[in-house]
Amino acid sequence: MADLLPPEVITDILSRLPVQSLLRFRCTCKSWRSLIDSTHFILLHLQTSLTSHSHSTLVLRRDSELYQVHLRTLDRAIELNHPLMCYSNSIKVLGSCNGLLCLCNVAEDIALWNPNIRKHRLLPYLPAERRERDTTLFAARVYGFGYDSFAEDYKLVRISYFVDLHTRTFYSHVKLYSLKADSWKSLPNMPYGLCCARTMGVFVGGALHWVVTRKLEPDQPDLIVAFDLRLESFSEVPLPETGNVNGNFEMDVALLGGCLCMVEHRGSSSIDVWVMREYGSVDSWCKLFSLTEHHNLRSLKSVKPLAYSNDGDRVLMEHNHKKLCWYSLKDNDVSEAKIPGMPHLIEATIYVGTLVPPTLLIKTDDGAKEKLGDKAGKRRDDFLSQGFKLTL
Repeated sequence: MADLLPPEVITDILSRLPVQSLLRFRCTCKSWRSLIDSTHFILLHLQTSLTSHSHSTLVLRRDSELYQVHLRTLDRAIELNHPLMCYSNSIKVLGSCNGLLCLCNVAEDIALWNPNIRKHRLLPYLPAERRERDTTLFAARVYGFGYDSFAEDYKLVRISYFVDLHTRTFYSHVKLYSLKADSWKSLPNMPYGLCCARTMGVFVGGALHWVVTRKLEPDQPDLIVAFDLRLESFSEVPLPETGNVNGNFEMDVALLGGCLCMVEHRGSSSIDVWVMREYGSVDSWCKLFSLTEHHNLRSLKSVKPLAYSNDGDRVLMEHNHKKLCWYSLKDNDVSEAKIPGMPHLIEATIYVGTLVPPTLLIKTDDGAKEKLGDKAGKRRDDFLSQGFKLTL
């Protein structure tokens, strides 16, 4: 039947299928294998997946274990065999972008990994920065992972944050990794103090976002800062008019339905969730819903919006880094989202299934796929993924 259909129709049909099906069809004939392996098809499948949200899944972390579950059904969690050794400690998910997960272990080994095609790449090792003065304490280290569409390059930002207890000041070391250059470089100091060290950079609109403050003073309001991956510079994001004239509330950032999301903590009894419908426009902020202790939630320490339901009437959220809940936008109630075989104490990340490899794709006229850095460092990656580190 494939011979009876035009090539462009076959390409369009295949681009709508999940990765698991494409990997099976790839083995049927040479022509389909060549098509599925081509840069043109990989990028077409990526665009279709991002637009339709049909291949979205949840990646769940529990200590050193990672699980994947389909977002539409939440029916069965499948354990993922990630490429990093954990040394009996937990693993961190630093970010997710275009089907690539960025992972880090306690030894600061960092990998870009596509779990669907089971390919990974270890990043060059970056030593931790040392404090500059005896009165300085290391406070936090956060990361952010995203894609620079202008340079067609995946980038990872690391911010190491230090606090001087004597002068009540702070400073930071900012490092940026470029997949195209396969190296780290230093950037100017971020002129803000980190407020939420547990939240990794949220990638929206070509920028990474964190919650920060200007000064280490109790009356200083929280801000959202954006790091533009193209310009490689920081700027403040305009906040909504929340009605809190004093600005005395804590906030967090998240990604919801492709939009920047702000979670406003009003003490321990109330949380407001805001979304920026049009990125960069302060007038597009709108309050999506509010949560109180009356919503069958024992405590409101942390809420992280994740995704909308298929009909758009509910919002899936992570509650207190322990469980998943559905919030009904129509009925204003909360119900627990239980996944068979999945215990509590979890953290969730939205992941889109794609064919994108952890290497750069070169666009060619004939649609053939080439990879940069695919062979270079392969032996090193395989070696380090077993948990060893060279010491010179």
